[in-house]
Amino acid sequence: MKQRTIPEIAAYLLQNDNYIMLTHRRPDGDTVGCAAALCGGLRALGKRAEVWENPQFTEKYRPYLDGLTTETIPDDAILIVVDIATAGLLPYGSEDYVNRIDLRIDHHGRDMAFGKEGFVDSSAAACGEIVLDLLESMNAPIDKRIAEALYCAIATDTGCFRYSNVTAKTLRAAAKCKDYGADTFAVNRVMFLTKRLARLKLDAYLTETTKFYAGGEVAISQIPARVIDEFGITEDDIDDISGFGREIEGVKIGVMLREVSEGGKISVRTAPEYDAAAICTVLGGGGHRAAAGATVPGGIDEAKAAILRALEESGVAL
Repeated sequence: MKQRTIPEIAAYLLQNDNYIMLTHRRPDGDTVGCAAALCGGLRALGKRAEVWENPQFTEKYRPYLDGLTTETIPDDAILIVVDIATAGLLPYGSEDYVNRIDLRIDHHGRDMAFGKEGFVDSSAAACGEIVLDLLESMNAPIDKRIAEALYCAIATDTGCFRYSNVTAKTLRAAAKCKDYGADTFAVNRVMFLTKRLARLKLDAYLTETTKFYAGGEVAISQIPARVIDEFGITEDDIDDISGFGREIEGVKIGVMLREVSEGGKISVRTAPEYDAAAICTVLGGGGHRAAAGATVPGGIDEAKAAILRALEESGVAL
């Protein structure tokens, strides 16, 4: 990927037309918020822009996408990926377009060969910060809806500004969203202050079954598929479940294991003295220093064995 500057990308977007935004697998608030905001901003500038209909979009994020999605990718469309760290995270059904990615806008430093050109800033806490800079560089009109999509992107990827990735720029970006008209309380209420009974049951299950290692500094939690079915858990219920272990006093490395269609999904959250990305890289994954993940063949048992090996190889005394 050829690294460009924000002004260069802004100029490119202003000079061209017909854009399709792609989001990553198991889409979260950052990828959805970025796609919705960039699509809305381009439309406000008179451009043709749509978000490709990711089959894994959930009801929690649907309001941000209303009227913006399409199920087709025209041959002449310019493809933009937002918050997608690697080609392996392209949404299901779009894998054949990997060599057609024209622009990549991201805050993950992994797989810099992915995409023809773009802007990647690993110092940004959320990709939403970058999209906000891009929209302002294009002088795009930012209305309440766009501002709320951007705020959702920034707030969800920072745990409502609780994570160590938050910078002064992150907070200034959130303040700008407020200035542009975002109802931040409404977003926070849906994203952080409301839980279904099914999620509370899952929290209770995890409290009972989480295992501790390294004198209590490592917590490994797991969610078997049978528990998902028994409690009626949806993807929206577990959107932020990866940080469960790190919220326990004394835990410096929190691990969440899940059974997914690809195998065993491993999510790692760490205190500043540990590097989650380095741990997950051992397993072929990656991410950020404080939050990273990987997927291994098999199920829960294989995932647990894999993460225990990765922790030991990373120097964690279990």
